[in-house]
Amino acid sequence: MCVQRILYIYTPLILTCLCILQPPKIGAVVSPHQDSTFLYTDPMRLVGFWIALEDCTTTNGCLWFIPKSHTDGITRRMVRNPEGSDPPTIFRGEDRAYRDEEFIPGEVKKGALVLIHGEVVHKSEANRSDKSRHIYTFHMFEQESKWSKENWQQPTEEHPFPSLYTFQ
Repeated sequence: MCVQRILYIYTPLILTCLCILQPPKIGAVVSPHQDSTFLYTDPMRLVGFWIALEDCTTTNGCLWFIPKSHTDGITRRMVRNPEGSDPPTIFRGEDRAYRDEEFIPGEVKKGALVLIHGEVVHKSEANRSDKSRHIYTFHMFEQESKWSKENWQQPTEEHPFPSLYTFQ
């Protein structure tokens, strides 16, 4: 019997990266959202990497998720307005209404990596504790997916989306 292996090579590109610093008692709420609302690909191949730099608990603003929400699609997109328009971006479509009881907490320890599918509905509450909640996050997608020309962020020749890795 002959076993044939097929090798798929994907080229993950990095779109965004940022540190989110939630100081004690004043860290802000992040409303329920889907990352693919802002960073749309076809097919959906967006993944958020969320790394806890400190313990993340329900009292200091951990992530909250709606289980299986990645199967519902997105109903709203942030898109570019034509060049020179004010505002430069608008929302197309309507956001769904989410009930608090749909969400489950995602408490994690310092150093944990949370992978977030672009269609998963998630949020975080305000930090009401005496402890900070700092995280590092970035988003990437497979270059083989079509990056929407309507997305707010667009690569250029001078500033293409960087690859997660390179082959030497």
